[in-house]
Amino acid sequence: MDYKPLVREAFEARKYAYAPYSNFLVGASLLAKNGKIYRGCNIENAGFSPTNCAERTAIFKAVSEGVHEFEAIAVVGGSRDAKAFSLCFPCGVCRQVLTEFCRPDLPVIVARSEDDFEVHTLRELLPHGFGGADLQP
Repeated sequence: MDYKPLVREAFEARKYAYAPYSNFLVGASLLAKNGKIYRGCNIENAGFSPTNCAERTAIFKAVSEGVHEFEAIAVVGGSRDAKAFSLCFPCGVCRQVLTEFCRPDLPVIVARSEDDFEVHTLRELLPHGFGGADLQP
């Protein structure tokens, strides 16, 4: 699969980040099984706890439209004035939310640029995730 378009969409999503406190802007693009891409950006809040990460924004947008099957997610992030980017992995909360809606082998693409990225699986990022099956008797 060519992940470059998904990475490009994540960089576009990053442009809309609202991060006046950390100045760390993150963008995510989530590819649904139906081919639609859902963008998300981080949205900070002065209270910090209500802050929402880019990955969760993308997932919540998709789920709020009835979409529950996903093919891949790309994540990019860096300081507001970044000239170069480091890899920006999903936080623990985002990994848990991804586990709720995505299969363990979901490709998670973390990128420095459209041409420089790594692909990991959700299972690699959260090897012992807690899901709905864990709540069954």
